[in-house]
Amino acid sequence: MPAYYREEIGAVLSTSIDKYMYICVSKKFDGRIRLSYTKTEDVQSRHEIDHPLVRHALDVVGIDGGIEIASMADIPSKGSGLGSSSTYTVGLLNALYAYRNRFASKETLARQACEIEIDRCGEPIGKQDQYAAAYGGLNLIRFHPDDSVSVDPVICKPSLLQEMEDSTLVFFTGRTRSASAVLANQSAAMQATDRRLLMRRMVELAFEMKEQLESGTLEHLGTLLDENWRLKAQLTAGITDPQIDGWYAAGLANGALGGKLLGAGNGGFMMFYAPPESQAKITSALCDLRPVKFRFDRTGAQVVFYQPQM
Repeated sequence: MPAYYREEIGAVLSTSIDKYMYICVSKKFDGRIRLSYTKTEDVQSRHEIDHPLVRHALDVVGIDGGIEIASMADIPSKGSGLGSSSTYTVGLLNALYAYRNRFASKETLARQACEIEIDRCGEPIGKQDQYAAAYGGLNLIRFHPDDSVSVDPVICKPSLLQEMEDSTLVFFTGRTRSASAVLANQSAAMQATDRRLLMRRMVELAFEMKEQLESGTLEHLGTLLDENWRLKAQLTAGITDPQIDGWYAAGLANGALGGKLLGAGNGGFMMFYAPPESQAKITSALCDLRPVKFRFDRTGAQVVFYQPQM
């Protein structure tokens, strides 16, 4: 959150996963703009577009019309806590630059996605999702007071990464929410000294997780995740509630070593870190939630098919 990292360095440790946002861009022969997402728009110019992310992305790349954009997602694309809107923005920019026969670096994609979502659209969000989607992989992402961002890959043995992947469970709670309201409250809470102390410890935990992975052990990863979640839950009201607390307690009672609700809080997806032998029991105990199978992704944003525009 800018309210924190503009005063002292912020950090997260995150990995991308193989659940994708697919963006298809092609030329539209009549010079208009057609968009297909959860609804369809067909307009004369970008200024008439309702979808703010598309409107601003076209402006950033410099496209006025004559284009068709369609999108699909592997998971719910709103209020999931998995960074879907930022992934959409990064993927859209990548596709639009390719359409213009221009290359955009991962840093450019992430930085401009932040500009669109935070500066132009006024969303009270952080920058972690844009950089995670653009770069891909397991990284420590640092946020500096001058608004610059550093992405440091976590270097560890493939076998350790496989063990971490095999020990991570994710469930869809069936609840979606607007992250903006939750995050606006969190941002306002950053002014309080006790909340800043919580955040400071959460930043320390990100560095501790990186150190543990690079030292070749996952021994304390569940404990670190558990501490992180308990700190986050104290930041402001609306992050958790009795139902979420009940799910989390059930996971721990059935063998999970730690976990957290992903994203801003109050819904979306819940993850647990648990040894494989406990996972069936956890899944059974949380039978009202939907398990989501995935693998880690290491590629980030990429152009899958490219045909130069003449």
